[in-house]
Amino acid sequence: MERTVKVGVIGCGMISEIYMENCARRYDSIRIVACADINMEAARTRAKQFSCRCESVNALLNDPEVDLVLNLTIPAVHAEISMKALEAGKHVYSEKPFAIDIESAERLVGYAQEHNLLIGGAPDCFMGAGVQKTLGLLDAGVIGKPFAVQSFLFSQGPDFFHPSPEFFYKKGGGPVFDWGPYYISALVALLGSVDTVQAHGLIPKRQRTVRCESSPVFGQSFPVDVPTYVTCVLEMECGVLVTLSMSFDMYGTYNEESLPFMRIYGFEGSLDVTDLNRYSGPSIKMVSKKGETQYPIDPSFDENMRGLGLEDMAKAILFGGTYHTDARFMLHVTEVLCRIQQSAENGKTYEIKNRCCQPAPIQY
Repeated sequence: MERTVKVGVIGCGMISEIYMENCARRYDSIRIVACADINMEAARTRAKQFSCRCESVNALLNDPEVDLVLNLTIPAVHAEISMKALEAGKHVYSEKPFAIDIESAERLVGYAQEHNLLIGGAPDCFMGAGVQKTLGLLDAGVIGKPFAVQSFLFSQGPDFFHPSPEFFYKKGGGPVFDWGPYYISALVALLGSVDTVQAHGLIPKRQRTVRCESSPVFGQSFPVDVPTYVTCVLEMECGVLVTLSMSFDMYGTYNEESLPFMRIYGFEGSLDVTDLNRYSGPSIKMVSKKGETQYPIDPSFDENMRGLGLEDMAKAILFGGTYHTDARFMLHVTEVLCRIQQSAENGKTYEIKNRCCQPAPIQY
């Protein structure tokens, strides 16, 4: 038996390059054999770049050599493409968000379990050395018992860097489904399941303009359909109270010097978690009555390691056992994100139905 999982990539846009590069040079359990996109020129470009077959989407779904579909399509069709891949007998790993409604996520998980297929998804940044180092410090009790968390992700929005940013501002987009997965995944990895959600949201700008100078539609305007400023309160199952604020409307705040990405408060001190869109960071800061302490992180992990969760799942396919971004984890994170979005629009408080186990720690 060949000890690699053969992967077909659907969606050859901006994010596909780092996935395919990492699969080619970093991860031993994965081999990309084909790629597809509704834009065949994009698929041909990636196929040539990474020496794999260029296929239509339907051809890839029915390709007998493909064991697993890496779904890198736009958020609005993640669930649709993932279900087609499952129905074709393929395992699935999806870029975030896993789905943009709870019912679709539940159908995906139910189908995968009934047919003995594995399904998982991004983001996998919580598996990196930054969050894992934080988890080790929490388990060691350096700040005592945690009781509160404050988290911030404020940016100008993807219209400043993405050549086709419109989908970020439609259903399935906004900071909740774009940035939220990094934060909710990290919270679950550090503290366990979310119990309740309550949120509020705003659309400060009803029209946005493409600001990426390399975009063929630079300067064009488009409507905004979802809240781009959202603040919410999450009560964790363990009793910790979390305040999470996210926005596509802010200038000059995407760095830990202005606001912490995530600060965890305990009875004996506080911990500042590194950038949750990265896998590491230079250090983790603790503040206590003894002053400030910096906990360094191994710099060898300070890279874009996208595909780490895919490799983790591939090993589970090959050798059995568990993987960190498993179906129950993805379903829980998706329900939390959907309830945040719903609450931001209607102001209601939601109890989370689908729970998961806290992922096992990883030693670096």
